[in-house]
Amino acid sequence: MYDNKGCDLLDYDESDFNTVIASDISFSGKIRFTKPFMIKGNVSGLIQADSDLVIAQDAVVKADIFAERILIRGKVEGNITGQSMVFVTSKGSVSGDITSKQVVLEPGSSFSGRCTMVKDEA
Repeated sequence: MYDNKGCDLLDYDESDFNTVIASDISFSGKIRFTKPFMIKGNVSGLIQADSDLVIAQDAVVKADIFAERILIRGKVEGNITGQSMVFVTSKGSVSGDITSKQVVLEPGSSFSGRCTMVKDEA
């Protein structure tokens, strides 16, 4: 079983984010950010980041995602690339390919696609 005690990504609270797309917001387009970012609403397009991304439980994202670490509690349709980690919680669902150094799919999560785990470059 995966031990997530050392993973502060799971401990993020909404107050830890400078930017949150609220649950009543729908956005279509390209999002780029460098600080931790949370999506609670609906997003479609492309997401590129040098930081962490949290997709809240009721969020719906239809986008390809590139970020450092990605926590998915909601629904994602698109390919996901996490530089360090992609974590899909028991309430999360992904329809698309996942590529990362570490991939965690909690029991109860939904995943349809290919999973590729890449090694650290030595």
